[in-house]
Amino acid sequence: MSGSTKQDAPPAPGRTVGGLPLQVYVVFGVLGALVVSQQWLLPRLDSPALATWSTIFVAIVVQSIPFLVGGVLLAGVIATLLSEKALRRLVPANPTLGVPVAGLAGVALPGCECASVPVAGSLMRRGVAPAVALTFLLATPAVNPVVLVSTAVAFPDRPEVVLARFLASLVTAVAVGWLWLRFAGRVPILHRQRGHDHGEGAAQAFLGSVRHDFIHAAGFLVLGAMIAAAINTFVPREIIDSVAGNFFLAVGSMAIFAFVVALCSEADAFVAASLSAFSDTAKLVFMVVGPAMDVKLASMESGQFGGAFALRFVPLVIVVAVLSACGMGWWLL
Repeated sequence: MSGSTKQDAPPAPGRTVGGLPLQVYVVFGVLGALVVSQQWLLPRLDSPALATWSTIFVAIVVQSIPFLVGGVLLAGVIATLLSEKALRRLVPANPTLGVPVAGLAGVALPGCECASVPVAGSLMRRGVAPAVALTFLLATPAVNPVVLVSTAVAFPDRPEVVLARFLASLVTAVAVGWLWLRFAGRVPILHRQRGHDHGEGAAQAFLGSVRHDFIHAAGFLVLGAMIAAAINTFVPREIIDSVAGNFFLAVGSMAIFAFVVALCSEADAFVAASLSAFSDTAKLVFMVVGPAMDVKLASMESGQFGGAFALRFVPLVIVVAVLSACGMGWWLL
């Protein structure tokens, strides 16, 4: 497989004010505004619908946070202690064999979706076949033990849901890898080098990884929980039933929801479980599509590997993930 290679300057860091990211000031500003306006807001928030919404929202977040924290900590340990050189030794030199090995490596080498994109780029720069690196990118956030345990907790006494998620995600990663190896030989892939602080110690690298992953993942978790609670509370039941009752509408809407909301894979099972009107297959589509491809990942992959790559890779992953989830749902659920 061939591809053009470019070296670009590292992206500029996010905007800071007084040494802190601008987002920190935005958050404190919003919190301050809420405190000042609480006497005006509280009477207007005291309604049964909002009480139901807040109950569902808090339940989703409280159930999800322990698994999110555990996944972020484990990903930080992996990112700090496992070098990409060691990872390259795990996969065969033959790309056809390397693709399934890279998929299975995701079981033992969990990682956040955010971290998997630069790791895949680094593996490509070090000579790993792009199809193998992309398989690893898709597998690590989807089939690791933290994700499977969180799915088991979100769907108690439903081991078939856990098995279906594992198999559908693994099939997605391996199938995309083989398809990319076979048909994408002329797709140009950029290899943008990220800046690294080579002088930082292991403890600093670990804390930096945990802080980065948790801040990004927690924000999307809150957004996803808010949307899921709103769907269960404010959307008329007949609309939900009409969408959920149609197989194609249910699958399509859950795939779009997963792509747009961009939840962390360690927490998305709790959001899926809360959407009780939808079938198990539609929920499985949500849990398989999200870790494989969402709007955040599509943006990162476009920036890391180039727009021409993303235009081919993003729709391929979504289609394969939906088909894989539907197939496993029909077979196991």
